[in-house]
Amino acid sequence: MKPWTLCLIICFLTTFAVHGEKPTNSRRPANDAELRKWLENMVWHHRFDTDEIRLATGLSSQEINQSLAQFDIRPNTRPARPAQAPLLTLPYPGGRHPRIGFLDGAVDPQRETKVSVFAPWDDSSYVVVDVPEAIWSNLGLTYLAHTHVPTVWNQEGKELDQLEWQQNQAGELICVRTLPNGIEFGSIVAPGQEGVRMQMWLTNGSQEKLSDLRVQNCVMLKGAPGFNQQTNDNKLFRNEFVAAHTPDKKRWIITAWTPIHRGWANPPCPCLHADPKFPDCAPGETQRIFGWLSFYEGEDIDQELRRLDSLPWRSWEATKP
Repeated sequence: MKPWTLCLIICFLTTFAVHGEKPTNSRRPANDAELRKWLENMVWHHRFDTDEIRLATGLSSQEINQSLAQFDIRPNTRPARPAQAPLLTLPYPGGRHPRIGFLDGAVDPQRETKVSVFAPWDDSSYVVVDVPEAIWSNLGLTYLAHTHVPTVWNQEGKELDQLEWQQNQAGELICVRTLPNGIEFGSIVAPGQEGVRMQMWLTNGSQEKLSDLRVQNCVMLKGAPGFNQQTNDNKLFRNEFVAAHTPDKKRWIITAWTPIHRGWANPPCPCLHADPKFPDCAPGETQRIFGWLSFYEGEDIDQELRRLDSLPWRSWEATKP
């Protein structure tokens, strides 16, 4: 074995031993502005440590520490939130798996479908909303935001590009994807003071009618202490609404989608699902579905669900990207 070959092996093994995990789904920021934005996101709000930042960005520990010092990003430089600000809603940076369990069912989760919504009662508590986690159709599994069951594109040997959320002037987060057969789908996440409105659209750019368009939209509770027990005993299922509560039932996380297909929850993750279904979609047509996420402090959940039922979240016009 040549000396330089042995040196490379030793360097690799040393790096693996120090860091423990190779950042297989990391995304290195393209420039200083992007780097600063992601470091603020990860340190100020998600409370990432150096190794989690490394897994999200692919940067070395030295590069991370130098950048944090350059931009003066520390927990105590986090700016205060205005009192009447919308719920803090940020792109999820990756680097920390959003599930507690059932990890083999979500290998290499993609961050372009995931947003974090922070609780109004604790700025370190958040849920990760996967919108969408999966889309099914008469074609089969048409999209999946992690690696688990093969999609129709996996079966054809086609890889999808990595994307990122974009933010418009209204503060809405938007991500749009076009699949190899011409199907386009997009998600809009619009934070407000009362809750977060969500909308998905699907445009059929293929040559055949699409049917059985089931969507999985997942609300993962790992980052929300008091809600992240791996059980369904703290869950409520009521028509379009699915909710989780703290042990004393005085705080709630509520989500809903319409038109609803199935409400359920997965204890090992743990997570909430109010999964919707697009109407059948002919070539050239566009169909839309609408969602909601909010937090509630109180003991009368029935009254709160009636109040949410009366709000106009089921149909709203989004600001164009």
